[in-house]
Amino acid sequence: MIRFTVNDQDVALDAPPMSRLLDVLREGARLTGTKEGCGEGECGACTVLIDGVAVNSCLVPAIQADGCRVTTVEGLASDGRLHPVQEAFLRFGGAQCGICTPGFLVTAKALLDANPHPTRAEAREALAGNLCRCTGYQKIIDAVTEALAGPDVDAAATSTPAC
Repeated sequence: MIRFTVNDQDVALDAPPMSRLLDVLREGARLTGTKEGCGEGECGACTVLIDGVAVNSCLVPAIQADGCRVTTVEGLASDGRLHPVQEAFLRFGGAQCGICTPGFLVTAKALLDANPHPTRAEAREALAGNLCRCTGYQKIIDAVTEALAGPDVDAAATSTPAC
């Protein structure tokens, strides 16, 4: 039995200790927001927070989460309100197909918890382990940096061409 807190809910799941945390979250806890991209820790789609630290859940044995606090993309919103980074992704069009989005959101939350006002360079570095094949990253970086400055930021004014 693996016991941990996921998105502020205590859970106890019967799972093999060496099963991937990704599978335990998706199949055992029915939290399907966390996506499997590569299954090798290279793309970041499966990023979750364990005690506030961003990890690739496809590489983490479930037993490692025993007794820990896990946050998935489903746990970012609270009291019926999206997390500011989720709102920013919506405003700036930082999501397209959706496979990488949960990982980017969770990684961005970890960055913003550590550094509430990252520069573009700091955001790029923090998000370097998350891969996207659709957006070209500009809108994602815009969402994580300028968009969090406030609701009056104009997406067209801050977005820069990918070239």
